[in-house]
Amino acid sequence: MEIFKAENIQKKYGNFSALSDVSLTVSQGCIYGLLGPNGAGKTTLIRIINQIFAPDKGELYYKGRKMIANDVLDIGYLPEERGLYKKMKVREQVLYLARLKGLSRTDANERLKYWFEKFEIMGWSDKKVEDLSKGMSQKLQFIVTVIHNPTFLIFDEPFSGFDPINATLIRDEILELRDNGATIIFSTHNMGSVEELCDNISLINKSKCILEGDVHDIKKHFKSDIYEVSFHGDFTKVKDSLHLKFDILEHKIVRDINYIRVKMLNQHTDNELLSLISPHVHITSFNEVFPSMNEIFIKVVEASNQN
Repeated sequence: MEIFKAENIQKKYGNFSALSDVSLTVSQGCIYGLLGPNGAGKTTLIRIINQIFAPDKGELYYKGRKMIANDVLDIGYLPEERGLYKKMKVREQVLYLARLKGLSRTDANERLKYWFEKFEIMGWSDKKVEDLSKGMSQKLQFIVTVIHNPTFLIFDEPFSGFDPINATLIRDEILELRDNGATIIFSTHNMGSVEELCDNISLINKSKCILEGDVHDIKKHFKSDIYEVSFHGDFTKVKDSLHLKFDILEHKIVRDINYIRVKMLNQHTDNELLSLISPHVHITSFNEVFPSMNEIFIKVVEASNQN
């Protein structure tokens, strides 16, 4: 079910076009990757969704109706440029921002206790924000983003500044939020995180959406008929049997196991590939190679830049 939709969003700053007819649809309970090079328009779109400013043209829809001002109370927004009041004490900071999101003092205190214990920062409650390490202040920023139990979240580079242990902690929390029904827009330059977390993506470049869809479908669309095969046996026989039908791109031997990467030629099939290899060797693995999101990102952006 659709929870958010942006339809033909346009935004200009003078003669500069930040967004040109950008549309995207986000289904409830998914993690939606918002991707693009620096300056592509991602941050502008995020700010429009958060009603920090309005589009010049286009409409935003939330839960099946046009978005209204009060919908921002249902959004949790973690900006790339973190914004905490450095002179405030940690506890005061969280309570203040929780109240701004509509929580009662009682509810705010209960949720603060839950998150502080979960992230092991209760001992820092009376410290000033400026006394926190970067990683600790990042945890605090995450807490103020989710403390009001928003059903719609926007994370802009959420792992920035985290060491691997705390990045894993935040990743697991994001997945748990999704599993508990939250919908998440996830903006990042880390394509590994996209592969790991995102269900769908939109790729924006030079103000326009140039690619949108299900991550798995996109990877299938950009596949190039390449397979990886490992086997015990005589590589020469395999090479001879594949001659003219399949192109061997790579061959290596690791601990007496042959590994080859093969590209299909013309209209040959994976079944034919197996039938040509299997009489001569013992196959230990056989996998189709799909391009990484990083490879797709580079390919699509470069093609867009040439147009």
